[in-house]
Amino acid sequence: MAGAGPLSSGALAARAQTDERYTREWLNNQVAGGYVNYDAQSGYYQLPDHHVPVLADEDSPVFLVPALEVAASLWMDEDKIMAVFRSGEGIAWDEHHHRLFCGSEALFRPGYRANLIPQWLQSLDGVTDKLARGARVADIGCGHGASTIVMAKAFARSRFFGFDSHGDSILTARERAREAQCAANIEFVVAAADSYSETDFDLICFMDCLHDMGDPVGAARTARSALKADGSLLLVEPAARDCVSDNINPVSRMYYAASTAVCTPCSKSQQVGLALGAQAGPRRLGEILAEAGFENVRTVAETPFNIVLEAKVH
Repeated sequence: MAGAGPLSSGALAARAQTDERYTREWLNNQVAGGYVNYDAQSGYYQLPDHHVPVLADEDSPVFLVPALEVAASLWMDEDKIMAVFRSGEGIAWDEHHHRLFCGSEALFRPGYRANLIPQWLQSLDGVTDKLARGARVADIGCGHGASTIVMAKAFARSRFFGFDSHGDSILTARERAREAQCAANIEFVVAAADSYSETDFDLICFMDCLHDMGDPVGAARTARSALKADGSLLLVEPAARDCVSDNINPVSRMYYAASTAVCTPCSKSQQVGLALGAQAGPRRLGEILAEAGFENVRTVAETPFNIVLEAKVH
């Protein structure tokens, strides 16, 4: 920005000048909100170092600015959301404003980049060895392909399939794969969670999407039938505990809001319409997987924003 000072040690400093009225007013708004510090003697504004990962570092796993894109999309869809509150019906994913799709991708992508390879996959029984040798992987509800691309870049010998029922998201995922130069070992296909034809997978992933589905038990049951006998299911869901009283925190506040306006209406728009919600918690998720036929389910990892479960057929 004009008049900006140096960027060092993760701190952004800028001197407010009288001819930069918009910048000054915006910075004062950030100071009043507690995001930026102001030094009256020097006239400098500073973003504290510990705020940088949340507000300024796009590669940080706790970068939350894209959540504003999600919120903006809900303002666009206010009338639809008000209508389903009254009717009890749903809102299909593709009926939302497109800012929701881009905002969701940008919000989840840093966490996938930071955690998926070194932590989540490593926590699964023998999965990374299979991927290194060459395995078949399905990413169900892949959206714009952020998680699929992270895995495909890390394991060039493996073959990845990204399935999503939203055609425009699949088109974007294909473009993202080309940009990332990993399209050779990825195939993105328009398909619902219970209707893809590929089978014989070593690993099937549900990344922040199972709770959005109308029939999560059916989706998990389809995955079970598409896995090899020694295959694994990776379930990544929003961080939550099993009881509402244990979910009284800023992260759950954000997730309950998104679940009210997006996740629950999305599920209600589909057959069964279970409306699991984004804060189902590990116990309820384990029940879903057990009902689908998975015998061994365990929580293998947690972050401030996610819980990660592994499920095996035997």
